Amino acid sequence: MSQIETNTLPQMNEVWSQTLMWQPNDTQKQLFQQVYQAVIAGNRQQNLTRITSPADFWEKHLWDSLSSIVGLPAEVLNNKLQILDVGTGAGFPGIPLAIAFPHWRITLLDSTLKKITFVNDLIVKLQLDNATGIVARAEALARVPGDRASYDLALVRAVSKPSVCAEYSLPFVKKGGLAILYRGHWSEEDTASLESAAAQLGGKIELIHPWETPLSQGIRHCIYLRKHTATSKKFPRAVGVPEKQPL
Repeated sequence: MSQIETNTLPQMNEVWSQTLMWQPNDTQKQLFQQVYQAVIAGNRQQNLTRITSPADFWEKHLWDSLSSIVGLPAEVLNNKLQILDVGTGAGFPGIPLAIAFPHWRITLLDSTLKKITFVNDLIVKLQLDNATGIVARAEALARVPGDRASYDLALVRAVSKPSVCAEYSLPFVKKGGLAILYRGHWSEEDTASLESAAAQLGGKIELIHPWETPLSQGIRHCIYLRKHTATSKKFPRAVGVPEKQPL
């Protein structure tokens, strides 16, 4: 047997249930295993992830991707939401969320063609009819009428500074919707900076949820930004500007 065939993800039923009040069914577990095998295999062609052991992959890609649901009430989780995953990379958090919530419609966005090609191939392999990957820059796509202010949730995981992530995500969100930022360490200075940026973009920090990852006790935070007013037409700024000149 090859190493890929013998590497099996841990089940972690109790951990799923205790931390997220959710756990995968047998079909979802099988799909998670297929995601793992596909990413490990894809690493041979391109650099998708440095996280390759089964336990690390479960914690840092699968559990971490789904960790944002803790700040969402059950009635929201049960709705048919339109989700945007900004800077999805190898498909996280979008693919695990599409598996966990088949009634959600998830668009996975990345500017790297090779990564979106991998993501779309994986979507076909997993037969996920509620997910699609597109190649674009967030700054450009957010100005397209069919995408701007069209999503219930916009998710940004490990992309850039918090204020930059807010500028990448909030223009996509409907009034009343949420942008969710996945972060590691967090400080009062981060909060002050993000509050200022979010206000310029029509949003406000609603919740900062601190986490420890369940296996390695790594520090995580999920930051929930509620969009209260329409984002000014001047945002997002031109491609590259948010990174060079953060709000």
